[in-house]
Amino acid sequence: MREPCIVVVGSSNIDMIAYAQRLPEKGETVYGDSFALGFGGKGANQAVMSSRLGANVHMVNTLGDDVFGETTIANYHEQGIDTSYIARVAGSSGVAPIWVEPDGTNRIIIVPGANNAMTPAQGVNAINTIADIDVVIGQLEIPQAVTAAAFAAAQARGIPTILNPAPYVPLIAELLAASDWIMPNESEFAAFHPRNLLPESDEIIQELANHLHKKLVVTLGAAGAAWCSPQGQVQRVAAPKVVAIDSTGAGDAFVGAFAYGIAAGMEEITAINLGCLCASDSVTRKGTQSSYPTKEQASALIIAAAKQRA
Repeated sequence: MREPCIVVVGSSNIDMIAYAQRLPEKGETVYGDSFALGFGGKGANQAVMSSRLGANVHMVNTLGDDVFGETTIANYHEQGIDTSYIARVAGSSGVAPIWVEPDGTNRIIIVPGANNAMTPAQGVNAINTIADIDVVIGQLEIPQAVTAAAFAAAQARGIPTILNPAPYVPLIAELLAASDWIMPNESEFAAFHPRNLLPESDEIIQELANHLHKKLVVTLGAAGAAWCSPQGQVQRVAAPKVVAIDSTGAGDAFVGAFAYGIAAGMEEITAINLGCLCASDSVTRKGTQSSYPTKEQASALIIAAAKQRA
């Protein structure tokens, strides 16, 4: 059986992560406990998680001509991700300063840099030339017009599209129309909801699915995830109990794992099981991509997800 093929049209960033006992107030300086420099960007993170699980992943992105661009390309190659559709432009690559507190919660500032130089033609060219694509993933850290064009090209080929609407901004009509799956977290869910409600009940979750007319998966942190379609009932998946050290990148681990599951032909609920297992596993280690399971660990999580469903 061939490896599932996933195309990620999305962002690459360098994460600059500071760990501290508490974050400073306005005008205040505090001492940090440790610092880490790592590879990130929601698109890149999701690509790495999918690749660790065994997918054949193509990354569509634009990097700067700085040292961060060079190291990012090298990291993609090390992760087994195809970089044929990554462009380079003059200027800086994307960066993300991140602050992490002792309970694992984080605050992030995204500076897109070269990510904003991506073009719709770049996305469409990739979708139209890569053979046997099973799933296309997008987020909101690159221009929406790029993702919308790539998703439309995917739908024209009958390829499912998954939008992780993060960080939240109002969607252009073309992107919403071209998205088969919408995958927000709790705060993004409330921003989408016509009454700005959090996903506190099955009825509220179903209401948003009906409003968007999309398949909807909402991630609920330690509570797991829930999903439904406009015609279906809400189904919930519990996350395993773990001690969280750093939640950075956990949502991306979920999306990348879910996309792998769909691309590999799993039932939706099994793919969500896999997403919960991978996300929960990632928060037990520091960092973003560095916290994701190895290929061997990821294989064990695939088996565990299938057993849970059985």
